[in-house]
Parts: sequence; C-alpha cells; structure tokens
Amino acid sequence: MKLRIEREQWPYRVPFRIARGVNGSLGVIVVTLFDDAGNMGRGEAAGIEYDGETNASMEAQIEAVRPSLEKDISRTQLAELLPAGGARNAVDCALWDLEAKATGIVAWTRAGYTNLHPVPTCATIGIGSAAEVLAAARHLSNWPRLKVKVDATHHLDAVRTVRTVCPNAALIIDANQSWTCGLLNHLAPELHTLGVQLIEQPVMRADQSSLRGYLGAIPLAADESCGDRTSLEPLVGLYQAVNIKLDKAGGLTEALAMAIAARRLGLLIMVGCMAGTSLAMAPAIVVAQEADFVDLDGPLLHRCDREHAIRYHAGMAYPPDRELWG
Repeated sequence: MKLRIEREQWPYRVPFRIARGVNGSLGVIVVTLFDDAGNMGRGEAAGIEYDGETNASMEAQIEAVRPSLEKDISRTQLAELLPAGGARNAVDCALWDLEAKATGIVAWTRAGYTNLHPVPTCATIGIGSAAEVLAAARHLSNWPRLKVKVDATHHLDAVRTVRTVCPNAALIIDANQSWTCGLLNHLAPELHTLGVQLIEQPVMRADQSSLRGYLGAIPLAADESCGDRTSLEPLVGLYQAVNIKLDKAGGLTEALAMAIAARRLGLLIMVGCMAGTSLAMAPAIVVAQEADFVDLDGPLLHRCDREHAIRYHAGMAYPPDRELWG
C-alpha cells in the first residue's frame, strides 16, 4: 500500500467567526491510500485547532509512522499507531474508503447499515453584527434547523433575531467554551422561551464541574470536552448529550464505537464537524444515521466544494456518492 498526503486550503464564503476567533478559510489534509491493484481511498481532516493541531503537525504524525502504514495495516492496528485526532481520522477514513473500493462492499454496509438515509442537519450562523446575523437568518429562513454561534457578549440579541426571522426553526446554541455557569443560568430562561433545544459547550473544559450548578431546562452538549470513548464517562451528570466529531475521535471506527458507548451511558448523540468539505462529511453521515442532533453543514460555509459533493436540500444532507467516498 502507498500513501500520499496533501495540504489544501478552502476559502469560506464569508469570514467565519466563533467565540475562539475568525477565519477566512479552512486548512485540511487529505490522505490518499493506494493498494497494489490500483484502488484508491481518501480521508480528510481539519484537525482540532484548540488542541494545537495544524496541517503541518498532522502530516508530521502520519509521516512518522509511514513505514507501518504502508504495510497494509488494519483499522485496529491504526488505533495502536496514532492517537485520537485529525491525523488518525484522515488515515482511518481513507482505509474505510479503500476497503470499499477494493471489495465493492459499501462502507456503510460494513458499519452495519443496509442503506444510508438522508439526515436532518443544522445550518450554521456565525457570530456577527446585528445586520450580519439578520442577513444570515434571512438567507437560511427556509432551513428547519439552525445553529447559532454565540460568545460572552453576542448571545440573546442574535437568538432573538434568528427566532424572529425563522419562527419555526429548531435552534441550537454553541458558545464554544465562552460562558460561565453563572452566565448560562442567567441566559437559560429566555433561551428556553425562545425555543432553544440544545446548548453546546457553554463553559471551558477545565471548568466543566461548575455545570453541577446548572439550573436550566435546556439540555447541554459536550463538544470540546468530548474526544474519544475515554472522555465519555466523566461527562455523565454534567452534560446530557455529546458531540461526536471524527477529527476528535480519530476516525469513523472510533466514532461508531463512541455512539454505542454514549447510548449505553444514557447520553444523547450529536454528530458534528470541523467545517470541512464533502469528503469530511461523507463518513460522518454514517455515524449520523441514528443521531439525535446533526451538524454537518461544513460544505455550505465554503465558496466551493469537491466533485461529487454531498447534496443538501430542504435541511437534509444526503448520502455520499461512492465516487466521493465509501
């Protein structure tokens, strides 16, 4: 087996701002694996920037184990070579794709699904001025599910605006660790009145124990606090849901196992993304088949997408074309 790593930059339609900062584009790596018969499998990763991952660091991780990777290793062996994170995600998803291409058996069949169904996904509204939020809400007014990015100062006004423009949309709020439990308790009653269904990662990972003092009725989802399976048990009693992302989990293999483990712990499941292209969304749609919340709108944030892109229509993300992945 041969391995190729490429770095790519995908510009956003407009600068994308969340509580951690603003970016004009997304950098990703794409791992391509080739077998001796000429079959090819691909996987994409953006990495976890708040854990220090970059395109360069992910590439270096993979290069460090290239000799082992090119010996036709299994996904189980991969988990012993690389830690959870973007580098392993790219290789793991490429292995799933290569196996599908080599055998003719689609990836989701191997994952236990006879067919893939379209999944209802959120569309995301980033942090912005009142005018920018209003314009974004109008642009997405036909979407039945929306996620609104907020921070410590941009919160209720943005949600009020979105609710006014989109009176029937299901709303998720994502604070990306920018709140305290005190601010959460202050905002929760009105957010509940506004029909918010879920609040993602309101407080810093290091401060998550403070959520024992949460008094609101809206379920909380762990995002930055949720990595792979080892992170799940400490979240019970603090969060009611976990956001499974392939970049955090280290690939489709671990993400599928996480979903099973989360269910056993009584946690709701959200499947999210790091705003990648359709190549990153494709394996995530497999995990999202039984999710309670789905946030896989990454390609819609970009100026363009890959060939054979995921189709989005009426708030649904459709299964990938096998020419893309799987």
